[in-house]
Amino acid sequence: MIVCCEDIDNFFMAKSSLFIFENINYDLEATLTSGQTFRWKKINNHWENIISNKYVKLKKNKSSLIAEVTPFIKDSVWLEDYLQINIDLNEIYRNFPENDSYLNEAVNLFSGLRILKQDPWETIASFICSSNKQIIQIERIIEKICNNFGELSKNNLMSFPSAYKISLCSEDDLMECGMGYRAKYLLKTAQMVSSNKINLNELRTLNYNLARSKLLTLPGVGPKVADCILLFSYGFQESFPVDTWINKAISQLYFKGNPNKKTINNFIKRHFKPNYGYAQQYLFHYMRTFKN
Repeated sequence: MIVCCEDIDNFFMAKSSLFIFENINYDLEATLTSGQTFRWKKINNHWENIISNKYVKLKKNKSSLIAEVTPFIKDSVWLEDYLQINIDLNEIYRNFPENDSYLNEAVNLFSGLRILKQDPWETIASFICSSNKQIIQIERIIEKICNNFGELSKNNLMSFPSAYKISLCSEDDLMECGMGYRAKYLLKTAQMVSSNKINLNELRTLNYNLARSKLLTLPGVGPKVADCILLFSYGFQESFPVDTWINKAISQLYFKGNPNKKTINNFIKRHFKPNYGYAQQYLFHYMRTFKN
């Protein structure tokens, strides 16, 4: 159930909207710290960010997710889509492999972790910058990109710059953000996106394999980054990004050894169907949090 409060006790003075998503299983902390998004800031007991050019403040209590949005807006559909409010997590859990004790433990620990549906351009840029970087390093790079090229918003938060804005930069400009060799890839990709050499909206209409092949034409986008983009922006559940943590999870938890790449890929295709993406995200967060 969603409650929209336009001006509770005049606190928001009709300048903000308040959306309350009641009786929802949503692990906000796990969702926002599980390596799929890099700009959410935790301030005391709430999280804040700029989403779709709007200031969004999120807070979770026992049974509700509360969102304050500025400027005032009546429609919450865009936010529900971003947060994936209407996903049936219980159905996803039921479709996880039976007798998989590791996934079961991950679900018990992080029940309510959801995969966001983020802006395609920001997701592409973020994961181009993620190559061979730890999450805290990625967050610093993204923060510098926003500070240098974004626009100032509420609470001194900076928006994520458009592909066009990045396309006007030089490699040296981007290098100042600490991304190293990735600067040339980000610049070339921004130029392709801003000139519509690749249509990001069109990817939503394609099947997984075709959408993936188009993303692989972008500089700096390899198989893992392409799968991250497809999962965290477009919601393709066929995506199963394989990085160091997932290799570690598959090797240590399921094989107790050192299987080769082909063996790992065959196991993933066979074992985690049909919700590959959610299985990957729970395993990834489980490994980083408890098996490091």
